[in-house]
Amino acid sequence: MDAFTAGLLQRIKATESDLTRARDEGDDFLVEVEQGELDDLHRLAAEHGVEVGASRV
Repeated sequence: MDAFTAGLLQRIKATESDLTRARDEGDDFLVEVEQGELDDLHRLAAEHGVEVGASRV
């Protein structure tokens, strides 16, 4: 796995965690921010052929 793929997957995992925390805390604004970031990361992964898996939050 190259550095780009590893970094992207790490960012996705961290963003999924942040999104879960925002949902648990009831922070609707942060949920939207984190969901937008996660969507962007998934789009970037798809554009570069990076398999993310089915673990969407």
